[in-house]
Amino acid sequence: MDGFDTLQAALPRAVALNRPGQDWPHVLVVLPSLSLGEAVLAHYGPRLPALEHRYLAAFFMLHRIPNCEIVYVSTLAPAPEVLDYCASLLPPEGRASALARFHAVALGDTSLRGVAEKLLDRPDLLAAIRDRIGGRPAFLEPWNVTEAEARLALALGVPVNGSDPALWPLGFKGAGRRLFQECGVPLPAGREGIVGPEDVLGAIEEMRAEDPGLSRVILKHDDSAAGDGNRVIDLSDAPDEAALRERLDGLGPAYWEEMAKGGIVEEMVPGDGLASPSVQVDILPDGTVEVIATHEQLLGGEEGQVYMGCRFPADPPYAADLARHGRRLGEELARQGAIGRFALDFVAVEEGGGWRLVAIEINLRKGGTTHPFAVLRNLVPGHYDEGAGVWRAEAGGTRSYVASDNVVDPAWTGLPPSEAIQRLRAAGLGFDHATGVGVVLLMLSGLAIDGRLCAVAIGRDGAEAQHLFDALPGALAG
Repeated sequence: MDGFDTLQAALPRAVALNRPGQDWPHVLVVLPSLSLGEAVLAHYGPRLPALEHRYLAAFFMLHRIPNCEIVYVSTLAPAPEVLDYCASLLPPEGRASALARFHAVALGDTSLRGVAEKLLDRPDLLAAIRDRIGGRPAFLEPWNVTEAEARLALALGVPVNGSDPALWPLGFKGAGRRLFQECGVPLPAGREGIVGPEDVLGAIEEMRAEDPGLSRVILKHDDSAAGDGNRVIDLSDAPDEAALRERLDGLGPAYWEEMAKGGIVEEMVPGDGLASPSVQVDILPDGTVEVIATHEQLLGGEEGQVYMGCRFPADPPYAADLARHGRRLGEELARQGAIGRFALDFVAVEEGGGWRLVAIEINLRKGGTTHPFAVLRNLVPGHYDEGAGVWRAEAGGTRSYVASDNVVDPAWTGLPPSEAIQRLRAAGLGFDHATGVGVVLLMLSGLAIDGRLCAVAIGRDGAEAQHLFDALPGALAG
């Protein structure tokens, strides 16, 4: 798009100002845009506005970067009691200033579209945001970058901390497999370039020839998120071609319509102690690659393919390997022009007294582990030691957390956020800024929809974090 590259030239300075110790006034436009395919958006449906509120985690940076103002754009405004709660988690001397420097922009449009598209339809709000920026250095911090986010950046006249939309396909499943091979990152057996059932049948035949013991494969849409395009095909009962065709037909026309845009077939890695770790990496505008976190992803759903939550950090046996692979892939993505946050997902299985680690996808965007990490980084400042695989807090000691966007009970539907906050505190589980330990609640607007919220339980170690997280449902039950 005309002017986008020129606009992006201002990004390095703006991002450099958004660090502790910098004192130049600047503006951060937080955009939980969730610009994804129609199938993924439909999957979340009425929960989308609540999901956007996970990124209220950005509020917590305001006490660390006192010359930053945040413009937070979302479908629905966060409730005043929720913002007061967020402020209460900061050191007392920084609360009033943080609230004064946080500006919510509510769109009120609950259609199944990303925030960027909705904001582009509101010239009045665009003008108000431009006035708020007032010529100061500024940048957009989006969830992901599509043409909608790029057009929004042009409309506001500020750069976007993310890759050019033309690079979005680098995060596709097939492209990821090719990058893994180029970078020497281990990956499971599989085939790319799948567009229909005949390709799947051919891929399975080739993979079985290489590994007669192949028992299950996963079909994945190239451009999908949160496991939405993943389907497991069981081969353990040695089905013939006719039986396989029947199973593939059972996925339905809508599935194959999306697969026609591209996909992969991949071995479902067998083994004991199956885990789903990931590494989170930041590519700065100058090309610097920073490994910022590793996680164990918690998966659920009927086939165990849906992201439900995470534990930080990843388990010690392979945490350093995750960081090494993430850095290598980040360097290649940076060479190709990528900017901003990405996550690299793996499968780990116990094998021969050790662990086999294989990469399965690149998420060239923020994801389910982004906001829990933002909570930790901003409320318990420190750094991730990628060699040791631990978070070292500036105040001393280490921290771990357990987090989920799916803390849910239908009985909580309609529970006021203020009541949930009060019950958390009454149970002695609330986050204490003095100790850097406790539970932080996000996505409280989800209680009104289906009794769901997001929780980040921070402890001095994994056992304490898990204990806090496990105690939360009982506390919310009252």
